[in-house]
Amino acid sequence: MEREKILIIDDEKPTLKMFSLFLEVYGFAILTAESGEEGLEVFDRERPEIVLTDIKMPGMDGIEVLREIKRRSPTTEVIVITGHGDMDLAIQALNLDAADFINKPIQRQSLEQALSRARERLSLAKRRQHEVEARWEGDILVIHIQGSLNAYSEGLLREAYQQGLDARVRRVVLEFEPSTSVNGAGIAILTQLVLDSEKDGVEIVMAGLSDNFRRVFDIVGLTRMVRLYPTVAEACQKGGAA
Repeated sequence: MEREKILIIDDEKPTLKMFSLFLEVYGFAILTAESGEEGLEVFDRERPEIVLTDIKMPGMDGIEVLREIKRRSPTTEVIVITGHGDMDLAIQALNLDAADFINKPIQRQSLEQALSRARERLSLAKRRQHEVEARWEGDILVIHIQGSLNAYSEGLLREAYQQGLDARVRRVVLEFEPSTSVNGAGIAILTQLVLDSEKDGVEIVMAGLSDNFRRVFDIVGLTRMVRLYPTVAEACQKGGAA
């Protein structure tokens, strides 16, 4: 059975060694890096599901590492390592969707709790993975959405959308199953995605919306920002990759 990968980024070698000793006991495959820049190289190559990064490092700091990893893989869980008195940085990291933070000197219980939280978030994301699935219709990316679109969906939706950006797609179709539910957080995520897509030069359109959600999206203004189509086939008639 393949061991779960974890990447530790810290510019202090004794800290890297201490973490490695701790985490080997839990059965992880350990990856290490001594700078933020090196950490991103290892991340791109190995794609670990969990990353621990020191928040204060020369060059690229932990906040920037967190931001970059979330941009490249929103479902990867990042735990930041802070010093006492770094609460402002810890809060900033949580606002960037860090799984947790732990203070130096590292306490075993704090590390275990942070790892447990990260694993729970990973498990939840995997259970929900089938609710947001991307596929290609020619050169158009179709993101199929079912179940409940809420705050927990953002990482999956962002990751699916990133596939389109990587392929320089011009149009993305958000396809809604008739039974899909969307709460306030889901609407906020959709709105932000549409705003971001305008900067990216990507047109987002929607297909398959139920009458109820069409009315809700009318009220919040989403239907003034995107075009709606009854079916994916009609939504795919124009647009595509560059």
